[in-house]
Formats: sequence, C-alpha cells, structure tokens
Amino acid sequence: MQTAESLGFDAKGFLEWESLQEQKHEFINGEVFAMGGARREHVVVSLNVASLLKQHLRGKPCQAYIADMRLRVESVDAFYYPDVMVSCDKSDHKAEQYLSNPVLLVEVLSDSSEAYDRGDKFAAYRQIASLKEYVLIDIKAQRVESFRRTENDDWLLHVTEAQEMCDFVSLELSVAMADIFEDV
Repeated sequence: MQTAESLGFDAKGFLEWESLQEQKHEFINGEVFAMGGARREHVVVSLNVASLLKQHLRGKPCQAYIADMRLRVESVDAFYYPDVMVSCDKSDHKAEQYLSNPVLLVEVLSDSSEAYDRGDKFAAYRQIASLKEYVLIDIKAQRVESFRRTENDDWLLHVTEAQEMCDFVSLELSVAMADIFEDV
C-alpha cells in the first residue's frame, strides 16, 4: 500500500478527481492512496482467474470483472480495486464507475500488499453484505486461501495447495491449481 494523501475529498469528489488521473488510486475514509504497478506474475494469475471465472459464468446472471473496475464499500467510505471480482447483482451490471455488491473478491498477494490485503482490506470487505467468498492467492507458495462466509456471518478459511482442486464455492466452480498458476 502506498503512502496516503489527504486531499479533502468526499466520495463524489474523489471519483471526479480520479477520472482526470493517469494512475489508479484507492480512496479510504477521505485519504487517497496511489496504486503501484503489478509484476508480470501478478497480472498473469489475475488474468488466469478472471478467464476461468468468465468462462464458467457464460449464460449465468453473474459477471466477472478485473482490476480496472472499482469496488465501493460505503460502510467504510472507500473505493478499492480488487484484482478480480464477481457480481450477480443487476444494478452492478449497469454500473459505470464502481460495483457495490460482489459475491466473490480475489486478491493476488504481493510483498507490498499482503499484510493490508489480509488485515484492513479484509475487514472492510467483510462489511459487504453480498460478499460470500474472499480469495487470497499466494504466488510464491502456490497456495490459495479462501475465506467463506457462513450462515452465522462467520468466516471460515479453506487452504488449497498446489496439486489440489481449488473450489470457488460461491460460484459452484472447481478449477485445477495448475490452471490458476499457468505461465507463472
């Protein structure tokens, strides 16, 4: 996570300001954070996952989105750019600037973002009522950690290792780990 700047924006002001910027920024409770570029492996894994999800969702009411689509978490006054997300909400499918109701969020871990993705960002994501599954992909360890919301609003962790099948339970999809890490 990059250093924050407090530019005095509310959410609407941030969207207007960011539309004029060349670089992407996250907005968290009035503070703006510049997003750094991703490494090749990060981009490849994100694309692999998005492609697998897109193929699975054909003809279904859900849609996959990649890192250029913002996510609004109103309860913490924030905008994020998840690596991959899926929404089944009709209002999200018509949204131009951001989504609000994902069922699945995926973050590919990097050295600079891992602690944040596991901590403050996950705490914010848990506030999204529609969210059923939060997936962290560790490229170095070739491991996927899936946090799944229970009926009691608790979160259960399921870890998938290199030779196993990875289940995206929220979408009723199983994929080979080799497909997630292809070309890495």
